[in-house]
Amino acid sequence: MINSSDLTLTAIGTDIKRKSADTLVLGVLKNGDKVSIAASPFSADVTTELEKSLTLIGVGGKADEVALLPAVEETKAKVLMFIGLGVKELSELDAETLRRAAGSAARQMSNAKSAIYALPADTTERVAAIAEGIALGSYRYENLRTAANDKPVLAEAMVATDAATSKDLPDALKRAAILGRAVRATRDLINTPANLLYPESFAQAVKDYTKPLPLKVTVMDEKRLAKDGFGGLIGVGGGSARQPRMVKVEYSPAKAQKHLALIGKGITFDTGGISLKPPAGMHAMKSDMSGAAAMFQTICAVAELGLDLKVTAWLCLAENMPGGASTRPGDVITMFGGKTVEVLNTDAEGRLVMADGLAAASEEKPDVMIDMATLTGAQMLALGLRTAGIMGNEQVRDDLVAASDEAGELAWAMPLPEELRPSLDSQVADLANIGERMGGMMTAAVFLEEFVGEVDGAKIPWAHIDFAGPAFNEGQAWGYTPKNGTGSQVRTLVAYAEKLAGTR
Repeated sequence: MINSSDLTLTAIGTDIKRKSADTLVLGVLKNGDKVSIAASPFSADVTTELEKSLTLIGVGGKADEVALLPAVEETKAKVLMFIGLGVKELSELDAETLRRAAGSAARQMSNAKSAIYALPADTTERVAAIAEGIALGSYRYENLRTAANDKPVLAEAMVATDAATSKDLPDALKRAAILGRAVRATRDLINTPANLLYPESFAQAVKDYTKPLPLKVTVMDEKRLAKDGFGGLIGVGGGSARQPRMVKVEYSPAKAQKHLALIGKGITFDTGGISLKPPAGMHAMKSDMSGAAAMFQTICAVAELGLDLKVTAWLCLAENMPGGASTRPGDVITMFGGKTVEVLNTDAEGRLVMADGLAAASEEKPDVMIDMATLTGAQMLALGLRTAGIMGNEQVRDDLVAASDEAGELAWAMPLPEELRPSLDSQVADLANIGERMGGMMTAAVFLEEFVGEVDGAKIPWAHIDFAGPAFNEGQAWGYTPKNGTGSQVRTLVAYAEKLAGTR
């Protein structure tokens, strides 16, 4: 189920003549009519001739633009691959631009098992960005094909850099490999169809994947969920023949001083329940478990990095189907912890399973709680398809936005207007599962906040990430982002965890 091939990332010096590879990747800048190779490893004469060739074939240096030329005598590589950097001058390059360029080259590399990347990489930060981009871009989902693809997958990538002997570089490359592996594994889970990935099989995949890691996994089946009062999960999953699960994953290093709780929405398929969704595009609802997949791989990455931070992930897994035992519009369910919710729309199900997760996580009194979900279409209306919305405690929210900036992901801080809460009032229960339609992304977060517990009379610091758009790419691939599952926000959450642990 999680079968993404691994990738070896190394750094070499800028004298690339002795190294063999299938492909040599070079960056292209264009300023006006002038095309230039960024940080060319070749002699001045060879560089000039190559730049003339690029001009003749109309290379524009735009992001994602690729051109191939035969290799030259000054390299043992078989093919030269030129990737547009999307900027005019070297001074305009930042880490994310390099990350996307390296990832785009890896994504579009169709006939190479090995590659040398000779992009501008004069610092450890730039090498790390390039390596991370390669690890993110070299992804292919072919787990279910009966015929093997005859195009090789990139297995070895070497980054040419003057910083090859830097003492910080091995850790930077290790981190890039771990992040890439976590994101690719997240994509594998998201791309797996719902007839193969359902609550029980998802739980088994978690158990199988974590065997070599210092993680404890507890799977709560439908009987235990009913006994312990997880009304949200039972209510949402009741209409499916595949019963819900709560999967708790724990990482508890001895020196940890803080505790981070991660709660992920894991609706393995969402029909909308009795409030049935329109059929067009429903196939993409296999991605409604992206939050759980990302939270799962975040805790795996934290464990691989060996952070001194206690992390607990709560994966709220259910399949939302219409059936004889489905929750009906107007039903009242009792959530974990005792609050009652009137279900006015069964397609607002994600917040119900997440509420159970938040309430359960609160009982352990963590220092910070973060939940993440493909929760609302309103998120896409407000922020588009590439930018996640982050709401909640202002400090946690703003720290997460800062972490996303550092990671190169897109996120935006959103408020929780107090006037939205009355719209969730119910005539028969503590609250309703839907409220004000305008600002629906924020209304959903206001609902979730009701289930955030308190410590010493104060709310546990908490943030909610809605990434309905960024989690699944139904458009064209770009940069290191493929079509379908993206693995969005894993890198942001790892960067946040590193800061909480005091390592960044």
